[in-house]
Amino acid sequence: MDHTITLRRARLADLPAVDRLLQRSYPRLLKADYPPSTLVLCLPIIARARPELLQSGRYFVAEDEEGRLIGAGGWSGAAPEGGGLAGERAEDVPGAEIGHVRHVAVDPDRLRAGVGRALMSEVFVDALRHGLRWLDCLSTRTAVPFYQSLGFRVLHEVEIGLAPGIAFPAVRMMRQIAP
Repeated sequence: MDHTITLRRARLADLPAVDRLLQRSYPRLLKADYPPSTLVLCLPIIARARPELLQSGRYFVAEDEEGRLIGAGGWSGAAPEGGGLAGERAEDVPGAEIGHVRHVAVDPDRLRAGVGRALMSEVFVDALRHGLRWLDCLSTRTAVPFYQSLGFRVLHEVEIGLAPGIAFPAVRMMRQIAP
């Protein structure tokens, strides 16, 4: 069987397919590293595609040989929690050199098939093209080994405030992509 992966920039029309990917990926993959009480509160929030990312030109999707969406991910200038560079996009701030990895997911049936690595390679190239030197990442506990295999280093654990009274435990990681 051919295991060709096609990468392309996401479009707003991909929103339903990215939603489905996140909703089949996150619950299955995160359950080993998070208690059910965390997942029941957080999954409805984090397993939703972000229209602003899909429209940004900096979010990518991976499709299999039959055109099925099997992965997605990208970067932005603003951190996921709205922090980052005072809420501005890195490309709008002179001298900004840090981008933020955003909403990466792979179909759980396609893990360890190069999908995530291909997506992140595209993220690295695109971020470099925009003059970034560093990528910051708020990783799930589950994805830490994946990001470490790509050269990211663990900085510290964080809690991402998703809504009043709802926090998601994550791991902040960083990687230099240009000297």
